[in-house]
Amino acid sequence: MARHIVASTSEIPPGSNKVVDIAGRDIVVFHVNGEFFALLNRCPHEGAPLEKAACVARLTSPEPGVYERSRVGEMLRCPWHGWEFDMRNGQSWFDPKRVKVRSYPVAVERGDELQKGPYVAETFPVHVEDSYVIVEV
Repeated sequence: MARHIVASTSEIPPGSNKVVDIAGRDIVVFHVNGEFFALLNRCPHEGAPLEKAACVARLTSPEPGVYERSRVGEMLRCPWHGWEFDMRNGQSWFDPKRVKVRSYPVAVERGDELQKGPYVAETFPVHVEDSYVIVEV
């Protein structure tokens, strides 16, 4: 795996991102909560640029009317259709095959035990060395 210097840390301020072309791939590097994450800049659903995605929090509800936010800024919401991805591993939590107008069996399960969706955005390891952000592809 080749190493590519993509930016200095100051080029990607906290809460922002930068798109780089590495080996013909558009890769977006995010700076969130002091960490850097790199993903292929393409939603696996219909190809929306993830650089324009909203960086949101994980929202859970332990009971009706009670909401808890965690991992603020680490979830990406696609700008075209609102699909959400975990910035740490690109995992989607949404399965489009289940979105139909018909009835389904209902079960009550804890949110952290739910099965993850099948779509995964491609991710790349990111390191910071001497104030330069380095992506491995």
